[in-house]
Formats: sequence, C-alpha cells, structure tokens
Amino acid sequence: MNKPIRIALTKGRLEKDTVALLEKLGFNCTAVHEKGRKLILPVPDANMEVVLAKANDVITYVEHGVCDMGVVGKDTIMEMKGKFFELVDLGFGKCRFALATKKGYDFYRGYGVKTIATKYPNVARSFFEKKGMDTEIIKIEGSVELAPLLNLADGIVDIVETGTTLKENGLEVIEDVAPVSARLIVNTVSLKMRHAEIERLITLIEENV
Repeated sequence: MNKPIRIALTKGRLEKDTVALLEKLGFNCTAVHEKGRKLILPVPDANMEVVLAKANDVITYVEHGVCDMGVVGKDTIMEMKGKFFELVDLGFGKCRFALATKKGYDFYRGYGVKTIATKYPNVARSFFEKKGMDTEIIKIEGSVELAPLLNLADGIVDIVETGTTLKENGLEVIEDVAPVSARLIVNTVSLKMRHAEIERLITLIEENV
C-alpha cells in the first residue's frame, strides 16, 4: 500500500468543517476527534494522514511537499501566494475582505495618500494598486478596528463576517474587497506523482460539496 496521503488542515473551525466533510465521504475520523495533543492523525480507511497546523503553515507544508494537500482560507492564499494548485472551493468558512472606515468618513475625498491598517498588507496593497491609489499600509497584529479610532489610519482592510465588531466600534464597511471561503490546495509534484489517488479524492469531495 502507498504511504498515506497527507492533508494539512487549518486548526479550529476549518478543521471541524473539513473533518465533517471527510465523514460525509464515509471516512472514519475517530483519531482526529480523540486527538489529545497529537498533531498528525491517521484516517486509515482513506489511506490518509491529517496534519493540524496554523493557516500560514498549511500553505508552507503543501508548497514544500511535506503535505500533499491542504485546506486553508482564501484570505491566507491571497496574502501568502505560493506555488501550489488551488483546486476546490469547499464552500464553508465564508466571509469577505472589506474596506471599513469610521462611520460617515468620506474615504475617497481628496487626493492625499490614504493610510490603511491591516493584518493583510499584500491583499490591501494589491486592492489599492488596481484602483491606482497611493496608500501607506501599516501592518497590525491585533484588533485592526483600533487604528481608525486612534487616528492611526484612514481605513482598514480586514476579514468581515457579520460586521458586528465594526458597528460596535463605530466603523462601517464602505466597499467589499474579495469573497473568502475554504479552499483545497494540492502540491504540484504530488498531483503528478499521485494523480489517480488525488483525483479520486477530489471527485468525491466535489460530489459532496
């Protein structure tokens, strides 16, 4: 039997949704449910191993070929880019990138350079480059909503699900940047070397998404 196909899952909600999908395909994910502190878990009847990782690391592991496949949000893919195939939109983990400002602030008025705070500098930069706008991008690690409130930034580019946090902090969405959902990514070499197995799995997934 071939060595197991390794699939890296983003810990947390995407992990739970992916495991639910694997179970829907008929695979036994008991080991994943009873993981304790283990990070590599067998799904024996699928000849698969699940690797639990942070979103950015899922991309790194797939890109370097230590995992054959991965499930990660489109937000991380857009920010990190990388060499791999993005093959299936899994349809869960839905949210969006949006541009938000203080309520009532006229963001597009005037010609000065706008300052944008974000956890996703590459996504923000490419959005404003397409508009031909000059911006100064400031990377923030924590609550991005603080930046306009402290007058550090004119606006923020962030992941928005319901918009409640924005509203509670006196901010509003003024433009959507891009839709986000969980994606199945595959290592370029794995797709060549293990084409039949990976194709079979992808077909199963596509039929059940």
